[in-house]
Amino acid sequence: MISNLFIFITYYLLITISVIGYGLFFFSLSNNNKISSNYGYTGLTGLLLLCIYSYLSSFFYPHNTLHNLIILIVGLICFFYFNKKSLSKDIIIISTLLIIYFSGMLIFKTHDDFPYYHFKYSFYLTQMPSIIGLGNFNLGLRTQSSIFYLNSLFYLPFVKYFMFQITIFLIFLFANIILISKILKTNFRNKINFLTFYYLLSFIFINIFFYRFSEHGTDRSAQILIFILIGEILHFTNFKFNETKILSKLFLIIALIISLKAFYILYLIFFSIILYNLIDVNNFKKIIFKFFTNTYLYLFLLLMFSVFTINFINSGCIVYPVSFTCFDNYSWAISKVEVTQLNNWYEQWSKAGATPNFRVENPEIYIKNFNWVSNWIDEYFFTKVSDYILGLIFLLVIVYSVFFPYKKSINKNNNKVVFTLIIIFILLFEWFYNHPSLRYGGYCLIASIAFIFFSLKLENSNQSLKKIKKKIIYLMIFSLIVFSVRNINRISNEVKKYDYKPIENVYFHINNSYFDLDEKIKKLKNDLSNCNNLKKKCNKDERYAVKYLNNFFIFSINDN
Repeated sequence: MISNLFIFITYYLLITISVIGYGLFFFSLSNNNKISSNYGYTGLTGLLLLCIYSYLSSFFYPHNTLHNLIILIVGLICFFYFNKKSLSKDIIIISTLLIIYFSGMLIFKTHDDFPYYHFKYSFYLTQMPSIIGLGNFNLGLRTQSSIFYLNSLFYLPFVKYFMFQITIFLIFLFANIILISKILKTNFRNKINFLTFYYLLSFIFINIFFYRFSEHGTDRSAQILIFILIGEILHFTNFKFNETKILSKLFLIIALIISLKAFYILYLIFFSIILYNLIDVNNFKKIIFKFFTNTYLYLFLLLMFSVFTINFINSGCIVYPVSFTCFDNYSWAISKVEVTQLNNWYEQWSKAGATPNFRVENPEIYIKNFNWVSNWIDEYFFTKVSDYILGLIFLLVIVYSVFFPYKKSINKNNNKVVFTLIIIFILLFEWFYNHPSLRYGGYCLIASIAFIFFSLKLENSNQSLKKIKKKIIYLMIFSLIVFSVRNINRISNEVKKYDYKPIENVYFHINNSYFDLDEKIKKLKNDLSNCNNLKKKCNKDERYAVKYLNNFFIFSINDN
């Protein structure tokens, strides 16, 4: 029905505006809070606030439709009340992107992890308060993500759970607004430099390579933000900056990245660059003051506390499946032996030692040192990685040729990017040694290294500034056209293959299996309640339910 599509589009717009509204509200509290004038950082700040709220509130009550409708309305009020300053340029940019990116939201087939645990986790938060020991239901539920907690806030009247894909879209949208703002800002001020080209390459990459929202999961959303993070680090080390604003941006981005996937805690290593550039023996007290008076630091710490607390109550591990962070002496906790076995399994899978039709012999020996490399090259590198690198090379060759020819002068920024490149190479080695699957950080790390080197070369283009500015705009428009064409082609294929009818029914495919977690939890809870209230002798299944709940599940303090 047309009304189906109308409701979907209405919430698509209202949720976006509402999230920006929370960011504007936070900016209005203090001048130091306003880290940017564009809707990109405003939107990410709104997501950060909602993310913290979602984690904390989930302990006490479910995020049902009434609760979420209030959250939506408050955000809308904030947007129209605090958006007093004229932002016509930003309105034009976000309106254009909302129209272009809508094709990406028309999804019938979701990725494999979505029905397995993404949907289940998000939906259970809308039905009941958080419970301890959730990870005992299935492996996926042991690895929470802020995406699930944000999703639960978008469970709204009429549309219900069919907006669970919008969190991924919002991260994609706000990241692209930031990139566009960075590129246009340098264009308008005639200060085009290597960072302009880094942002341009990142923008093209994200829109062409990550065009399919249904495949983002929790991994690609984090990697999109990593492109922004590296860009801000490069700005921090190469150009003049407002220390308070740059620190706020870094706290914001890193907090969101880690919340999306806990193992990205490794990216805290980027703070070494910040400290290296800030620490001055004569000004140490001033630096400490700037750190500890930054509001975003406390939002960062609050979100990190929430993330690792949820990790702990789900599985008994601070960072699952890192066994040394696990405490298996709690009744609901996963044993360290099992955690180690599963960590080895994930490592075996990421090193191409396990596929639907293949398992290596002696997996414990296979994953050690570099025993796995030759098989990984055959099974993974010459399929997915090689295809990815070829696509990346094709992108770089096109952009390089657009700005040809180049001056022979030595780039003055070479020395200032070395520290950043060293950190990225360290992270790349860690990625390759422990979990060499592109989804676990390979996309952004490989691309960022290439983008930095090529950007330093592109900065030396011998063309006139006017020509360079025009070509930058043309490349941005071209990447948006490619995004649209690829999504239209995807929708066409889904129409043919799955009989998808986006005009009549815009929603993604769903079946009863999506709800089995919620049903299982409620059944176990009812069994426990019946045994306790009736004081009867329970049968075998009921005794198991009582034991299971008593040993593994403790409902929130407000649950009766």
